[in-house]
Amino acid sequence: MTDDSSVRPSRAALAAAAVTVVLWASAFVGIRAAAPHFTPGSLALGRLLAGAVTLLIMMVVSRQGLPPRAAWPGIAISGVVWFGVYNVALNWGEELVDAGTAAMLVNIGPAVMALLAGWLLREGFPPRLLAGMAVSFAGTVVVGFSMSGNGQASVLGVVLCLVAAVTYAAGVVAQKPALKHATALQATTFGCVIGAVACLPFAGQLVQDVAKAPLAITLNVVYLGVFPTAIAFTTWAYALARTTAGRMGSTTYVVPAIVVLMSWILLGEVPGWLTLIGGALCLAGVAVSRSRPAVRTAAPATPPAHPDRAVS
Repeated sequence: MTDDSSVRPSRAALAAAAVTVVLWASAFVGIRAAAPHFTPGSLALGRLLAGAVTLLIMMVVSRQGLPPRAAWPGIAISGVVWFGVYNVALNWGEELVDAGTAAMLVNIGPAVMALLAGWLLREGFPPRLLAGMAVSFAGTVVVGFSMSGNGQASVLGVVLCLVAAVTYAAGVVAQKPALKHATALQATTFGCVIGAVACLPFAGQLVQDVAKAPLAITLNVVYLGVFPTAIAFTTWAYALARTTAGRMGSTTYVVPAIVVLMSWILLGEVPGWLTLIGGALCLAGVAVSRSRPAVRTAAPATPPAHPDRAVS
């Protein structure tokens, strides 16, 4: 059974989740900018190396040591599956399908996460969580449809985005038990390091891509490592340790709506009404999933009839 502290996150945990969502949304813009200059594997390795260096510096400053032995299985699985495979699959998938289709497919992840967490972590299947996720998923479908244009999605691209969604969900479910033993910074740091090690076969390609890419694009890769990886994954782990995996997953449905807003402000891409409606559905679904059922107050008991007024 989940205790109240894991179900009802503090304001600090909610703020951490908000930081994660905003930074992860910015990553979609960064990945699109880097894709023409970096291969999927080299982009993943470059991002993870920048993230790992940043996180190790944070570990030294905060004087945190190695995680306890009990945390390592979850950290290792999330490192390979989430930090490693997910990043490569997402980078590759976004090269083959349009952004709207990719966002729609990757956002299957929270639904898979809720199912895995309900089954493996015994978090259950709260009706409000499932209802909210259904509303948010409908919103991502609307956003994806509105942004997809007339392009035809590559079958390989669709498969890669689905791989990204499943590995994202599996990584979070694996990380959740590890956070009972390790701090958010420990779990994120060594998960990122393990992911970087798993991507080392792309080191040669990374050297070539950095040599050819414009400096601004290389700095963009560093940004992806420092902010959407080092900072956002740490704030995610902090919030995840204080609530259920299913509820945390539901918050990421806000990402497509924020991406639309960022594209509007930074790129001057004015969204259509259908896109705005889809974004509103994403936000509404998150609100439903994080709401609490109304507490029913018991009706006052009917006072017993006065003995002198008994019915004959």
